[in-house]
Amino acid sequence: MQTALPRSSSVSPTASRRWALPRRRRGVQKDQASPAWAVLAWIVALVTFFPVLHMVLTGFKHEADAVDLPPRLLPVPGITESAAPAEGVSAEPAADADAPPAEATGGFDIRFDPTLEQYDTILGREFMPFFRNSAVASLGSTALVMLLAIPAAYGLALRPTKKWKDVLFFFISTRFLPASGVIVPLYILFSANGDPRLGGFGLDLLGTMRGLIILYTAMNLPIAIWMLRSFFEEVPRDVLDAARVDGAGVMREMTQILLPMVAPGIAATVFISIIFAWNEFFLAVSLAAVGTSTVPIFMVKFVTAEGLFWAKLAASSTMAVLPIVLLGWIAQKQLVRGLSMGAVK
Repeated sequence: MQTALPRSSSVSPTASRRWALPRRRRGVQKDQASPAWAVLAWIVALVTFFPVLHMVLTGFKHEADAVDLPPRLLPVPGITESAAPAEGVSAEPAADADAPPAEATGGFDIRFDPTLEQYDTILGREFMPFFRNSAVASLGSTALVMLLAIPAAYGLALRPTKKWKDVLFFFISTRFLPASGVIVPLYILFSANGDPRLGGFGLDLLGTMRGLIILYTAMNLPIAIWMLRSFFEEVPRDVLDAARVDGAGVMREMTQILLPMVAPGIAATVFISIIFAWNEFFLAVSLAAVGTSTVPIFMVKFVTAEGLFWAKLAASSTMAVLPIVLLGWIAQKQLVRGLSMGAVK
């Protein structure tokens, strides 16, 4: 008969893991970050933001102040009036023989007198019709893009065919060709008469808002399909399978389950489509007419043979950028969630 051996008094592996010291995580913790990283982040942010700040400040300057080097960055209202000499007082200061000249001291004045003269000029040149045309073309094309891209991305992501990779490559290959390579065929196709060798049939879309909306839709549709497909692939298949078991059809699956789950991705796609359509210049300047010109075409008015009107150009640029900045600020939470979908598994 064998005698039972006494149990060892050693600590079990579970208890040893319980009392073991926690492992030190790799990387820099939030409370251990060096102040140098914060300083570096602020420097990068300021360097990145400085062109935008300079553009906004230049829009409030006179044309003479806009071309000064180094630039004047400190708005001081009334500095011009305070610097003017009083009545009966000589404008020339007393010369000091011992004082060095301004060039020798290297001093400069960074102050300027802010004015709304440039914005008055822009609004006086009928800026709002250009703004309205850009808004209609951007929003209309984005709505059409989403109407076509959502079903296409749904089919490619969740119900793919045998050669779905070829279809995706075909979509994105339309972006490889530069706009200058298709502008002549587009001009002939959009004209009223078309090509005489093909029967003289044209779409008669030159200088129309419908033509711009169609062009912007074709321009943004491939990118929207690629983005939405990647968002649809992040949806768990178990959720869709459970909905199908419950009897949900394709429309109910898309409208009640799929689209609410990828709403941040849809918001990001909408925002990017609006930006691309709003900033488009080459197609608009080539195919738009006087009544359908957009904001980028309006800004060209300040680039003349006499020179560049920097203050007016900066003011018009500020007004052109402002709607996009406000839209991004309003939808920033949805944009961050949408652009980060799929980044963490």
